[in-house]
Amino acid sequence: MASVRVDLSGQTAVITGSTSGIGAALAEGLAANGCDIVLNGLGDASEIEALRVRLQDDYKVRVAYHSANMLRPGEIEDLIAFASKEMGRLDILVNNAGIQHVAKIEEFPAEKWDAILAINLSSVFHACKHAVPVMKAQGRGRIVNIASAHALAASPFKSAYIAAKHGVMGLTKTIALEVAEHGVTCNAINPGYVRTPLVDSQIADTARERGISEDEVVRDVMLYAQPTKKFVEYSQLVGALLYLVSDDGANANGSSINVEGGWLAK
Repeated sequence: MASVRVDLSGQTAVITGSTSGIGAALAEGLAANGCDIVLNGLGDASEIEALRVRLQDDYKVRVAYHSANMLRPGEIEDLIAFASKEMGRLDILVNNAGIQHVAKIEEFPAEKWDAILAINLSSVFHACKHAVPVMKAQGRGRIVNIASAHALAASPFKSAYIAAKHGVMGLTKTIALEVAEHGVTCNAINPGYVRTPLVDSQIADTARERGISEDEVVRDVMLYAQPTKKFVEYSQLVGALLYLVSDDGANANGSSINVEGGWLAK
């Protein structure tokens, strides 16, 4: 957990894709600072309920769960409406949900392209579309999009993911300009490689695609890009998030915080 402390008492956050990995860590980081939470994501129902109860009990905040599928715009709209109605307000929206597929462009399945664009990019649009009016009416709101170092740089075999994340960065800037005079901000966090379940699957896929071992993928492909040669820690992303949702982050708008071990400095 990040050592940064911000008083988020009385605020409510929706974090998409928050039943595991980065999203779960971000949800816990917000809860640890007093924020009520609406979890969202896929997974085993009993494990999700255990996470919900643990966060609620450990941090003495309200924690709810909504099962909206990020492929379905109507369910995303209902997620935002649920948060606003059940929790009484919506202060923070963290768009984190994402999937990945690794393949050469000529072999990239069209259905994978469509799904990645829908979940990684279009879901951000749909969530923001419905959250912005709520935040404008409140006179304050914080939108944080979890983009990627791949929002600013490319790698082979990830055409859909990189196209989507570049789109998220453009969308972040556009929304920031539209909400700037309403006490609302929209920013992005660009992580490098974090050792998540999604990255573990990428390691296996990249090993297969390149015909090398998984250890070689970690050493020569993933961490080769990060000069620190270390995976990004969850706590480091939580620290960036807490700054962006705080009052101190009120003049960060349309910007991004890169947490990628120096990858983008090259």
